[in-house]
Amino acid sequence: MGVLALLWGSSFLWIKIALTGLSPVQIALARTVLGAGVLVVLLRVGGRRLSRDRAVWGHLALAAVFGNVVPFVLFAVGEQTVDSGVAGVLNATTPLWALAIGLVLGTERGGGAVRLVGLALGFAGTLLIFAPWERAGLASWGALACLLAAASYAVSYSYVGRTVAGRGSTPLQLSATQLVAASGLTALVVPAGGLQPVHLDWRPLVAVAVLGVFGTGVAFALNYRLIQDVGATDATTVGYLLPVVSVLLGAAFLGEALDARVVLGMVVVLAGVALTRKRRAPAPGVPIRELATTLK
Repeated sequence: MGVLALLWGSSFLWIKIALTGLSPVQIALARTVLGAGVLVVLLRVGGRRLSRDRAVWGHLALAAVFGNVVPFVLFAVGEQTVDSGVAGVLNATTPLWALAIGLVLGTERGGGAVRLVGLALGFAGTLLIFAPWERAGLASWGALACLLAAASYAVSYSYVGRTVAGRGSTPLQLSATQLVAASGLTALVVPAGGLQPVHLDWRPLVAVAVLGVFGTGVAFALNYRLIQDVGATDATTVGYLLPVVSVLLGAAFLGEALDARVVLGMVVVLAGVALTRKRRAPAPGVPIRELATTLK
């Protein structure tokens, strides 16, 4: 769990470094292709293949739009003007968006007062981070892009949980299939925003390689193993460590300021997320849906 938190939490650091030589679309394409390559190799080593179910491919292609293409590009766009630590903190709002979407669509029932309080508290923490009432607040297009990326993740998780569960594919097959689909879809966006000259400096190239191979591919595989070992519910605990890792790495390696308001907002957001996790034990067959909320 510690390694997974380090890989995912450091993704925002690698994005920031990669932006010194690559455009947001180029970064998104590189990480999806490299990540997909890692998972396909792991599938073959395990004697499995990508899903052959056309319906699963169709569902995962749509999930890839909201779970990979849009957020990968938006986080890179956001980090052009926002610190990597802040991007990691805003990423932590994904469970809040997932619950809000579920309540609107009616897929989340019996939320209870505690979960609703958690939802309100989490978004209050987000407002504290943005601080639109302060001149030095983070109410900017970059921060908004990161927040929309987190919401896009939530859309993807909710969709996967409703459409792919029970079709016989393993979590690793689903992850690999989604990343392969995301690679093809991101390639279609390249003409619109990925044709800028690439600065062939070793730092952005190494950063995007680490982001793709480890922060995307290996992290997905570790998450799959973690779910096997401790279960989907306990595996989601890693989400509480990601913003802490992103903030500390940004401060240590990029010289980003540890803004007290942002740190306080992070604590409030995570407290809200913790409250939204208060729910009854899931019925049999639900773990695959919980799994979808952990694949990021």
